[in-house]
Amino acid sequence: MNTVSPRALLVRGMLAGLLAGVAAFLVAYLLGESKVDAAIAIEEAGEAAHDHAEAAPVSRALQATAGLGTGTLLYGIALGGIAALVFCFALGRIGRFGPRATAALVSGGLFLSVGLVPFLKYPANPPAVGDPDTVVRRTTLYLLMIALSVLLASAALILGRRLAPRLGNWNASVVASLAFVAALAVAYALLPAVNEVPEDFPAALIWQFRLASLAIQAAVWTTFGLVFGFLAERAIAPAAAPKEAVQPTS
Repeated sequence: MNTVSPRALLVRGMLAGLLAGVAAFLVAYLLGESKVDAAIAIEEAGEAAHDHAEAAPVSRALQATAGLGTGTLLYGIALGGIAALVFCFALGRIGRFGPRATAALVSGGLFLSVGLVPFLKYPANPPAVGDPDTVVRRTTLYLLMIALSVLLASAALILGRRLAPRLGNWNASVVASLAFVAALAVAYALLPAVNEVPEDFPAALIWQFRLASLAIQAAVWTTFGLVFGFLAERAIAPAAAPKEAVQPTS
């Protein structure tokens, strides 16, 4: 393999993150925006009934296009840079995997720890769901869940590497995974629950919005893993040496 600087991989990670942001925008626009519009309509109907309706400072058309696109692209670039740094650390340390396999494992691990695990404890909610006075508390709990998930996943990875010489790779992976799930169960039990869904809010709309938000995370990490794996392999793996032409013998 060639020696590649972390900076070169960081640039490639940000480029892959940019494309992942494009994928996130498409999924969010196609799957999520209609759910947001439906939730806003419910919220505005309730506000109109109580004479509290106010004009939005930014139109929904702008929010759903330029605003959404800017947010997802910046989100993808930032996550791409972070994931590229994780890849630099993981390559050659988590097993004898090539660049593409390592990129896939890093992407899958980040989707699990940053996306899926926090989602299962604190799923996303559409507009009109949640008390505005508790937004700071809810955001803090969500970020705390992400931090705990990343730390526990890292600890499980270290545990699996430590147990591998004695138990073998498969058994060590199973033990580390069970330890990760057990630690998450404790974290789920200790962290406070958040249940601020109005009783009259459509349950189907909530879960459609939540599944759309999870699909956005899946699109981000799947796109990043595929694109960055390709770019990283092109940068790290040496090009195949051209075969020398066979000279005819006299």
